[in-house]
Amino acid sequence: MRFSVLASGSSGNAIYIENDEHNFLVDAGLSGKKLESLFATIDRSMKKLDGIFVTHEHGDHIKGLGVVARKYGVPIYANEKTWQAMDGLIGKVPLEQRFQFDMETVQSFGQLDVESFAVSHDSVDPMFYTFHQNGRKLVIITDTGYVSDRMKGIIRGADSYVFESNHDVSMLQMGPYPWSVKRRILSDVGHVSNEDAAVAISEVVDLKETKIYLSHLSKDNNMKDLARMSVSQTLQSCGVIAGEYVHLYDTDPDRPTDLITV
Repeated sequence: MRFSVLASGSSGNAIYIENDEHNFLVDAGLSGKKLESLFATIDRSMKKLDGIFVTHEHGDHIKGLGVVARKYGVPIYANEKTWQAMDGLIGKVPLEQRFQFDMETVQSFGQLDVESFAVSHDSVDPMFYTFHQNGRKLVIITDTGYVSDRMKGIIRGADSYVFESNHDVSMLQMGPYPWSVKRRILSDVGHVSNEDAAVAISEVVDLKETKIYLSHLSKDNNMKDLARMSVSQTLQSCGVIAGEYVHLYDTDPDRPTDLITV
């Protein structure tokens, strides 16, 4: 199992996952043209996509979904309420490409098992995904206001994480956003801060080599170096030394990571 975080941030999100049998995308939050360019950067083709898993209906996760679905005939997977919320936002998607992926269920695609789980975000029915193959585990969890004990139970012990580290609390509080937006981001249905991400990470990692890709960083309220430093320092205060067996990596809003083997 291999993956690349094609893009991550408020301007658009997309994550590519493949194994020897299938090629998938989690979210399509950029234009079709931009997604094609990102695929080319990692030497992959959207023509070979076997499906797109949708997390929720916000524009930075579905902007290019309808275009990609129609151009390439790709199956789209989302839960019932998310499908309803997307109606009118992504244009017409043929019925034969519309698949339901219920919350808290597992669907299997050959050797790959895909598990959905609920998060806490201000959309109708947001959910993210865990990918399992041959005892290896990849977790994608962004766009959540907090990480509950239930979520921690589902995501515990993964080999790789794409984990939200959205904002630095002080930068957000002192920044130019209206108070209503700040309050939303800081709420239980907003986004996880650097420090809260680190505390959650410390509670789910096992004593094995684990790669953490810090994702969905705010352009206005965070920086890569700050996120890595804050997460590293908070992990250390929780008894986890970044660099020993937990390794932190950056993601970018418009440049993909290398293909990573899980």
